[in-house]
Amino acid sequence: MQVLPPIRPRLAAIADCWRRFSSRTLPVRAFSSSSDLWDQSRGGLPRFFSEVLPRSKGGVVRVQGDEFFHMTRVLRLTTNDRVELFNGKGGLVSGCIQCIDRAGVDFVALEDPKLVSPPSPQWHVVAALGTLKGGRADWLVEKCAELGASSVTALLTERSPSISENRVDRLERVILAASKQCQRLHEMVVHPPTKISDVLPKVSQSKLSFLAVAEAPPLMSALTSLELKSDGLLIVGPEGDFTAKELKQLTEAGATAIGLGPNRLRVETATIALLAALMLSSDAQQTT
Repeated sequence: MQVLPPIRPRLAAIADCWRRFSSRTLPVRAFSSSSDLWDQSRGGLPRFFSEVLPRSKGGVVRVQGDEFFHMTRVLRLTTNDRVELFNGKGGLVSGCIQCIDRAGVDFVALEDPKLVSPPSPQWHVVAALGTLKGGRADWLVEKCAELGASSVTALLTERSPSISENRVDRLERVILAASKQCQRLHEMVVHPPTKISDVLPKVSQSKLSFLAVAEAPPLMSALTSLELKSDGLLIVGPEGDFTAKELKQLTEAGATAIGLGPNRLRVETATIALLAALMLSSDAQQTT
């Protein structure tokens, strides 16, 4: 059996080893602030939403509420840390935290605000998400925001007749968080729940409307013969698909029925697959 030495000599040896190690001079990189740490790990300044932006360099605005809490309690930013503010309408300004008190933060602009035009084409998603449960609606809306959708509308159909108002309020919070995370400057809009009868005029007026339908011609076949316009509608039905009457109404209004492969997809899967394919296709057209 191995016999260990007494505890005190062992502790003394460990302490002596630590003293010799800590006396060595090690290279240490100095960071001027926590914003430098953010730059190193994320590749950009932390960004926060504000409805009001400074009008010019040197202007000051007050940041309060959830954004103030996220800025100071979650990220633990402090005075002189560099941050950005955006207003969800294309406005962006870089600046720093001037001062902090219990009620909010004063942000001072270090440059004139920028105004960025919205990307094109703008896709408006109309999906029957009222029956989605277990956070699947949140996930759908979050991914739509990340993929650049301009708006999302909950579609009310015979098989998805309602959606709670509480869920709509939550979706707006999800969109703001997703917009900050993916660095988009134009906040995605959540429109009130809409019946098919109210969608039909929008389909007729839209330059391009895609309707996800089981066993329809493949999406890629349709894309080869179409030029993507400045905006369009993406319509996805409920679990169990549209009724025959609803499909007839939408196609007669001008929607192009397209298929998304041989498998039957859930509402959120079909929506994201369609949006991702169109965003990638439009991006390829713009770069060629």
